[in-house]
Amino acid sequence: MTTSNIVLDLIEAFRRSKTMFAAVELGIFDGRRPADCKELARLLDACVALGLLEKQGDRYVNSEVADKYLRSDSPETLTGYIRYSNSALYPMWGHLEDAVREGTNRWKQTFGLDGPIFSHFFRTEEAMREFQRGMHGFGLLSSPAVVSAFDLGRFRRLVDLGGGTGHLAQAARERYPQLQAAVFDLPAVARAFPGTIAGDFFTDPLPEADLYSLSRILHDWSEPKIRTLLSKIHAALSAGGGLLIAEKLLDEHYLAAHMQSLNMLVVTEGRERTAAEYEALLRGAGFTKIDSRRTGAPLDAVLAIK
Repeated sequence: MTTSNIVLDLIEAFRRSKTMFAAVELGIFDGRRPADCKELARLLDACVALGLLEKQGDRYVNSEVADKYLRSDSPETLTGYIRYSNSALYPMWGHLEDAVREGTNRWKQTFGLDGPIFSHFFRTEEAMREFQRGMHGFGLLSSPAVVSAFDLGRFRRLVDLGGGTGHLAQAARERYPQLQAAVFDLPAVARAFPGTIAGDFFTDPLPEADLYSLSRILHDWSEPKIRTLLSKIHAALSAGGGLLIAEKLLDEHYLAAHMQSLNMLVVTEGRERTAAEYEALLRGAGFTKIDSRRTGAPLDAVLAIK
């Protein structure tokens, strides 16, 4: 791609995203054709051009990829994350310049919301469920690769801290049938997903385990909070116990990680980090054996041993 085409592509990139967002919101991939949309055909034709729909005579039908990821009743659906992106991330990214200038998230500027970060995600029961559905779809793409990145066969009990719907715990059980796996998450999440152990990993005692996991957790927080959490996990483990971390490992040319790091600036108090930065944080907490792996999935893996 020429330099001018790169720039032109970036100028128009948000239009493609918003077209997909709108089609999901209108239920297009679930077969709906809202009668009150005066220019629906224009949206449908754009989805054909994007490869999300196919035209068969006068009918528009899902492409294979849309059937798998954009239909709300698909087991692998990403519609929860798309709706969260449309309703929260898209307007907040409109204030990226201010986030860069001030170094803080944009919840107050965009929605007038104060308070802890996750009070915004969980401001209503439906908002919490929508957020969790989004994380679940994303997790299905990553968790099998994360639990396969290292040999975890020596561990007996895994507790996934902030594990949401349990996608990583389930992937671990499927990979290692002898492994007991549980999820520890906030009370609102535990009420929505029976079997979850209720608690706050910053303030409550951690359930007993010889392997803890943190999937898309550390990138939400500042270094002081991460040090507190890692030290708490280290103290809860016996010698030989482990911590499995699932995050994008930042490097100079990893575009998705840089985009996610900006997303963390806009939405949280955290950022993406390099493997070396995670290693430094883990060693500071007392872990001695640390290894990191690229997985080829949306999330990479780090394993630290006490």
